[in-house]
Parts: sequence; structure tokens; C-alpha cells
Amino acid sequence: MPKLPVQSRRRPARPAGRAGPAKPAADDLAEFLRRVGDRVRTMRSRRGMSRKLLARHSKVSERYLAQLESGSGNFSIVLLRRVAHAIGVPLRELVDERPDRSVDSLLLTRFLDRLPPADLAEARDLLLARFSGPSIDTREERIALIGLRGSGKSTLGGGLAARLDVPFIELDREIERQSGIGLSQLFELFGQEVFRRNERTALEAILERHPRFVLATGGSLVTEPGTFELLSSSCRTVWLKADPEEHMRRVVEQGDLRPMANNDRAMDDLISILTSREPLYAKADLILDTAGKTPERSLQELLALLDCSRQSAARRYA
Repeated sequence: MPKLPVQSRRRPARPAGRAGPAKPAADDLAEFLRRVGDRVRTMRSRRGMSRKLLARHSKVSERYLAQLESGSGNFSIVLLRRVAHAIGVPLRELVDERPDRSVDSLLLTRFLDRLPPADLAEARDLLLARFSGPSIDTREERIALIGLRGSGKSTLGGGLAARLDVPFIELDREIERQSGIGLSQLFELFGQEVFRRNERTALEAILERHPRFVLATGGSLVTEPGTFELLSSSCRTVWLKADPEEHMRRVVEQGDLRPMANNDRAMDDLISILTSREPLYAKADLILDTAGKTPERSLQELLALLDCSRQSAARRYA
């Protein structure tokens, strides 16, 4: 009896121009361990500490320290923390996956770490004003709306763009256009790393193509420091703020009934996400509370807020 042909199940193509997440390779791990070992040895030498002295202060044996510095020791995070504290450096400086930073970069980071929050915000503004690529005028012409889903980014963004006569762009739609698949598929098939890479690339393309726009961003963009920094330095950012109940109500009104399947847990999750992101959203240039307001009223307040911001910026940099 002839066998029936077996239909092959083909995996969807990867997003155009984007590689999928690579599996951790042995050589990548070896390179990371070597880099950590080099940093421990360099920082120990700068402190004038012998390996024996470091072993005594960190309560880690000399044998393990020798393995660590040679790049052959797969240390636990607890032991690395002891070593970092004994040398007197933050743990992050030992395990940072970026290339080794210059002395100036390290000194600047240490200086900024000492500043109180209010002074740190002022220092950031001064650095952006002095060294950011786009001019102040360019930033004022690029409005980026941030906030959780249901905050009104699409509704207010479309209305604001119409009033200002500029393009309205939704970053999520640009990511889908660039990758060739929907966001849910992108996450499911390729994971967080590929999504973030596509998000960054889409934002860079928007900034290159458009001198003026209103942009609605994804709610989690602020959790990616590099992309959020690019957005903040290139655009006037506005946090559309609302309470959790308002977010939930708006999402349901948009036709998404999934949160209602387990309302108690959904609300708890929403509160947790909002609480964890609030300090990041609060870094926006402007904040507009949309809770309990009609879209028309929120739009009028947003226009007034932006106008006031432009006048203030003009006086500051006149």
C-alpha cells in the first residue's frame, strides 16, 4: 500500500533583516568568563591588592580567585558579589556585558551615582541640551506619547497629529511592518530580544524619515534603557497617566475582553506593572493625567501643556 505524503509544517520566516535569538555558545560563555576575570585582575591591581589579600577580605579561596582571573572559573553570583565588595566596586562593573568602559566613563558614572534625584534630573537635562543630536526645536516638533495600554495614546495621538498637521505614527504598527508579522507572533517565535531589536530599529527609521510627528509608543518601551534614551533625547515625551481601573475599563471598551476572564488577577497584574514602571514613565518631559476626562478635554489640556512647554523652552535657550 503506497504511503501517503506527509505534509511538512514550515516554520514562519524570520522577520525581514532580523536574525533570531542565538543559542548561548560555548565560545560566548568563555569570552564572558575571560572578560570578568580580566576585570577582577585589573581592578585588584589598581587597588594594589595581592590575590592573597583579596582572598582574605572576600572569604574566597586563592585557588578560586586564580580560576576566576584566568577565565576558567564559573562563579556563583554570591561569590562574585563578595569579590566586588572586597575590591570596592559595584558588582555590575564586573558582569557588564558591554565592552570595557573608559576611565572617563567610569568616573562620570560614579559622580552621577552620588547626586540626589533632583540634581540628577537637572544633570540629565543639561547633558541632553549640550550633547544630544537633535536641536531643541527638532525635539519640540517630535511628540512621543508613553504610558500603559489604555492610557489614550492612540486616541489622543491621532487627534493631536490632526491639530498639529503632522503624521501620526504607532510604533507597534511600524514594528509589524518592518518584521512582516504581528507582535504576538514576533514574541512567540523569536522572543524578547528580537522584539527589542526590531523596536529599536523601527524607532531609528522613524527618526531618520520624519522631522515632525506624533508617536504612540508601546507601553514597555521605557523598560529598555537604550531605546528610551534615544526616544527621550530625540522627542518631547509625554506620559499619559491614568489609574489602573481607568486603564482596565478602556482596554475592555476597545473590545479586548481577555482581562475579564480573571478580573482579580488581571487587576493585580496591572497594578504591579504600573507600579514598577511609574518611575520610568515619570522621566517624561510632560505628564498629563487623563483619568476621568473625555478625549476632547484631554486633547485640549495636552495642547495647552505642549504650548506652555514650547514657550518655556524658548525662554530657557534664548
